[in-house]
Amino acid sequence: MLLLTLSFLSIQSAEVTMIITSVPANTPDGDQIYIAGNFNNWNPENPDFILHQNNNGQPQIVIEGTGIIEFKFTRGSWQSVEGSATGGFLPNRKFTFGSTDTLYLAIQSWEDTGGQGSTAASNVVVMSNSFFMPQLNRTRRIWLNLPPDYDSTTKHYPVLYMHDGQNLFDLYTSFSGEWEVDESLNSLYDTGKQVPIVVGIDNGGEYRIAEYTPWTNPQHGGGEGDFYARFIVETLKPYIDENYRTLPQREHTGIMGSSLGGLISHYIGLKYQDVFSMAGVFSPSFWFSDSSYIFSYETGKNQPMRYYLMGGTSESSSLVHQMNIMMDTLLASGFSAEELLLKVVPGGQHNEQFWRSQFTEAYKWLFLKEASGIRETEDQQLINIRVSDRHLYIEIKENNFSFDSIELKLYAPNGQMVFITKLNPGSSVYLPENLHGVFIAVIYNDNLKASKKIYLE
Repeated sequence: MLLLTLSFLSIQSAEVTMIITSVPANTPDGDQIYIAGNFNNWNPENPDFILHQNNNGQPQIVIEGTGIIEFKFTRGSWQSVEGSATGGFLPNRKFTFGSTDTLYLAIQSWEDTGGQGSTAASNVVVMSNSFFMPQLNRTRRIWLNLPPDYDSTTKHYPVLYMHDGQNLFDLYTSFSGEWEVDESLNSLYDTGKQVPIVVGIDNGGEYRIAEYTPWTNPQHGGGEGDFYARFIVETLKPYIDENYRTLPQREHTGIMGSSLGGLISHYIGLKYQDVFSMAGVFSPSFWFSDSSYIFSYETGKNQPMRYYLMGGTSESSSLVHQMNIMMDTLLASGFSAEELLLKVVPGGQHNEQFWRSQFTEAYKWLFLKEASGIRETEDQQLINIRVSDRHLYIEIKENNFSFDSIELKLYAPNGQMVFITKLNPGSSVYLPENLHGVFIAVIYNDNLKASKKIYLE
């Protein structure tokens, strides 16, 4: 693996591993893939910037630097630079160091070998190329994936709203691979399963970070997520319900997305529980702001929900921990274990290929209410966590259940662990004097897990 050090005027630096998940089928055998950018004077054939295959056979390179870089991939010249899905001009790619440590990308075409046609199914349509977003004073392309029998029946259908619409249905428009939502749902339809109308909302390119984040980040900005959420709830959903045969009630309405799209799905699903009853949160960017935990705790459960949280172990070093903290936060804020599902996929990577592989299972659990054996056991009914005079007690509610010891972790609402110890059932632990306010107490061992919101004066 080649480590490249870029020249940036900063003491601190970060690195990113860039992995190519797919290359055009007509890529000539034996051709090397290079990266060219503002960090190497846009040299398309510098031998120090060749991508080499990783253990999975994927072209890969590690880049170190700071700030924002622009780049493209080539096969050694500007005549053989990567292109759009049609084989035409592709704008420079951009990356901000610190936003992730692994970047998965798909090369759609080479300008010298041409592009490919649309991969969208026939029941995918573009509802509008410039749907107005009054809350943000912008326009956006909106996709619809209609059920295969939509035009031949008078039925009404549930609706799933999804972000990053470019990447959902069509490799032709995708920047990093597609989810194949249309193929997945058509396959379910062929087996007799109910499928929804899917509304795909393109991301705003340069506005993506801002629109998918309700809070700001000192390094990455953001903070327009509430306006984007209001666009969906106040403008887009009423239009869809008025012009298409939907089941508009919250019981039939869900929202789903990945990465920052997972973060905004989490936010929208919780804030608008009167509108949505299902949220699919894939590889969420909870790292963006501690406010995601505080918001979740303070909002709590207002309506029955089905909440599907999923991520892979190979996405980042903190993702699984952050998802576990969010699940504990949701449990402590009033949601039941039956409403929540956490799935951690060994080896899952941060890319469309991974999210595509998980979409069908998530849809079936959210919309079809199909049981799954992947949820962790939550023994809220078996164990009681009680606090009195700064002493925390664990009480067993069933006499025929016993264990020797259990681990206790205490988390602040922002997800930070502030205390850890072990104790035995029937005993107590004195909590540190410096802890004041609301915390989430999580207890677990190999056989059980439970959590509770507590208050320390």
